[in-house]
Amino acid sequence: MPQPDFQPTLTGDSVVIRPIAPGDWPELFAAASDPEIWKLHPASTRYTEPVFREYFDNAIASHMAFVFVERASGALIGSSRYHGYDAEKSEVEIGWTFIVRDHWGGATNREVKRLMLDHAFTFVDTVIFWVGETNWRSQRAVEKIGGVKREGTFVRGATGSAPHVVFELTKARYREGGGLV
Repeated sequence: MPQPDFQPTLTGDSVVIRPIAPGDWPELFAAASDPEIWKLHPASTRYTEPVFREYFDNAIASHMAFVFVERASGALIGSSRYHGYDAEKSEVEIGWTFIVRDHWGGATNREVKRLMLDHAFTFVDTVIFWVGETNWRSQRAVEKIGGVKREGTFVRGATGSAPHVVFELTKARYREGGGLV
């Protein structure tokens, strides 16, 4: 079976999700340098240049990362990536996601999630989300889209020593819920 396309360009009504590129650094760092975005995140200093530089460089190296481009303005408004694809389990993670605050909880945020999930479910049956144990804002957001929390807390090298909870969303559950509208 051929490897899935982990960096397609996905186009919605208000946003384009495209592969991240090295030239995106200045604008994406500017978008991410709001401390409120990272306040509940395990990497709460990701708004600083050295910490965001590591995030950005890892995103480029992953060959699975994206930037979110607001169609109306052309501005970069966030980023995300796929991670940990497991063909045997038919599972992939969506994570390392942030979006600028003026798009939190709105139509653009839902559109980004829908586009990434719709694409992921073309090659897996389950999408997982690793969320910081104390990041209640992100946990609620994943629950809103139908994510179910797995038992326990988890730690892994890719996200440091902070405990995380893991949510899963199956293709069947996503489709039963009508996807995201």
